[in-house]
Amino acid sequence: MTHTGIFSPGTLRPLFPEPESVPAHAAWVLVQGDSVLITPGDPPSVIMTGALQPRGITAEHTRYLGFLGAVPVYAAEIPAGRPPPDGLVTSGVRDLFGRIPQADLAIAALAVQLITFDRTSRFCGRCGAETRPLRTERSRLCTACNLMTYPRLSPAVVVLVQKEEEILLARSPRFPPGMFSLVAGFVEPGENLEETVVREVQEETGIAVRNVRYFGSEPWPFPNSLMAGFTADYAGGDIVIDPGEIEAAAWFGRNNLPRIPEKLSISRAIIDWWLDGGSPVDR
Repeated sequence: MTHTGIFSPGTLRPLFPEPESVPAHAAWVLVQGDSVLITPGDPPSVIMTGALQPRGITAEHTRYLGFLGAVPVYAAEIPAGRPPPDGLVTSGVRDLFGRIPQADLAIAALAVQLITFDRTSRFCGRCGAETRPLRTERSRLCTACNLMTYPRLSPAVVVLVQKEEEILLARSPRFPPGMFSLVAGFVEPGENLEETVVREVQEETGIAVRNVRYFGSEPWPFPNSLMAGFTADYAGGDIVIDPGEIEAAAWFGRNNLPRIPEKLSISRAIIDWWLDGGSPVDR
């Protein structure tokens, strides 16, 4: 079984080189800060068509996203602090889960991620000169020293550890009240993903694991993670938490689960697989 995360915009084709200028029939995702602008309603719409200027919309800059069929799609940044244009409201991307099609949700997340990349990469990290976007790929080129900068991706792992008929869940102080999730953490330089799984579980909970197996992945654009999901078997040890990382951890069975993450995350996908009877033999 391989899981494909909902934040993967598979309906969007990133064809390069991008158009030399924005075509009149382009569609738009409007980004303001870390939010997007939507048309209110049930359901709302995050992808808009038609020229921006006639609607009184002034963008600081635009970023090509790809093609939906024959329609090119762009992200446009609306200056922070400016009131939304008439007929539009702001929304966080997560808040749109379940309200708009998953494909549109993924495109909105990509728009925010790429606008953020442009906003934070306007100057070269090596020489300090201005950078410019390239039409041939998703990158920025320094106008002085030619250093190429690509959108940042932060690889991370998330793992379901199984001990007989129970799984290991942990609680971060950042979680909503009562919620537990799988152990997760970022990959460190020099590690492969499996090594990260073993280290993160050991560091955060004191538990040793074996039989690390890949489950699937999900681009998690909050702000720029790539989550690789795994399952593993308990190999020994007692729970001893790292209070600098988590505030609680425990073993839970199918009949006594605490509050768990929403269905937009790969953590929930792995837990649901286990709830449906998933076992190492199944995979």
